[in-house]
Amino acid sequence: MHYYGAVYRPPSEAYSLIVQCTLGCSHNKCAFCNMYKDKKFSIRPVEEVLRDLAEARSYERRIERIFLADGDALILPMDYLLQVLDFIREYFPECTRVAAYATTKAIARKTDEELRRLREHGLALVYIGLESGNEELLLKFNKGVTAAETVKNALRCKAAGIAISVTAINGMAGLNGDWQAHAIDTAKAVSAMKPEFIAFLTLRVYSGTPLHDWIEAGEFRMMGPADLMRETRLFLEHIDSEGSVFRSNHASNYLPLGGTLNRDREALIQTIDAALDGKVRLRRAVELGL
Repeated sequence: MHYYGAVYRPPSEAYSLIVQCTLGCSHNKCAFCNMYKDKKFSIRPVEEVLRDLAEARSYERRIERIFLADGDALILPMDYLLQVLDFIREYFPECTRVAAYATTKAIARKTDEELRRLREHGLALVYIGLESGNEELLLKFNKGVTAAETVKNALRCKAAGIAISVTAINGMAGLNGDWQAHAIDTAKAVSAMKPEFIAFLTLRVYSGTPLHDWIEAGEFRMMGPADLMRETRLFLEHIDSEGSVFRSNHASNYLPLGGTLNRDREALIQTIDAALDGKVRLRRAVELGL
């Protein structure tokens, strides 16, 4: 199989077959992100993708999950996506889930009927980066879309039967920003979507990004572990997303958390409080690769 550049995938796709349909991300301008900087966005010929799938079939007896990479496979034309999905359905009958990253703009380019067709042909889950429900922060970090647009299009996916996994970023406001507004607005946006999965990541700094430059210039102050936990606590206090699986166990998180909302909300908050009291061990910076 062929893969160009660094591989990025959600943690839950660790054991999936990763098939590269696009190179890079169609937006790739977020101020915090250094992903896909080694490649210019482009679409691989569908014939190459089908050959990669055929090759994987020849040496793997059972492949239950397939992830369509890179950063925004849903932006592909319908005929392309349907060819890939139909090939998977025919040659990987044991596959229980096909998933992909999906930007809000890519979803918006698909009609409701097209989204339904993608689900009918096997697309089961899309990963959507909300990052924050606060519109000022989204503008500052050059997300390229509003929280309202993300909510609207995530709900369109759900209406089509496609499950959604929504990502938010702990610490985006920084110590010198309105972190309370970030937590509460993000909780409101996620509550409106009620996604099947919620992933709470932690903001990290990478050289070559605008965020790195802001920090160097003293314009942005990163939050420490205790500040991040207080922000997460406030988020959990305000979220209403019954049945959503909540995970804050990414490699970037100081305090791994996991549960199902709203059932486990109080237990999650109690774990945070115990960590703030020093009764729960946090991951050290070295463990997080910082």
